[in-house]
Amino acid sequence: MSILHKNIVLVLNRNWQAINIKTPAEVFCQMATDVATALDIQGNDWMVPTKWEDWKELPVRENDFSIGTAHGEIRVPTVVVLSRFSKVPMKRPKFNARNLWVRDGGRCQYTGRELKPGEGNIDHVVPRSRGGATSWDNCVLAARDVNSRKANRTPEEAGLKLRSQPREPREVPVTVLLKNVHEIPDWEPFLM
Repeated sequence: MSILHKNIVLVLNRNWQAINIKTPAEVFCQMATDVATALDIQGNDWMVPTKWEDWKELPVRENDFSIGTAHGEIRVPTVVVLSRFSKVPMKRPKFNARNLWVRDGGRCQYTGRELKPGEGNIDHVVPRSRGGATSWDNCVLAARDVNSRKANRTPEEAGLKLRSQPREPREVPVTVLLKNVHEIPDWEPFLM
């Protein structure tokens, strides 16, 4: 995959709050139509909003991502600011093992014991073999030994009691869910 189509540009709303991650191809289109302005970042104390016409003329520095064009190399911005959008979108966390771990605070929902990575797994309160869904409302984090003992029984049948009823997490600002997987230093001041 070319650099042009990798999600490596952090998008801020006009209040400079992180709201999305986009590809350079998408961002260059936004910059060319004045929907977004790139930040020329040189350390934490130097951030200059730069429009497309001026951005094209900036030199490519040693550690910058860049793309080649018919007119030469163009630096890929690491952060852009939207001109007119001010909201912070809300989103529910996706259902997966990592987010279930976060929701349940890394604790077995039957014993309350704090679990280390690898000590817990997903338990279906109503077992799948009995029609239980793989969902926020039917799954909890459980210690492996407890989950094995419970097997395909309900908590009541297995003599277990849930510490709290499983629920879908509330919506959170998307800023909380954005991750700097490429470890781009310019993003750090904007992410929680």
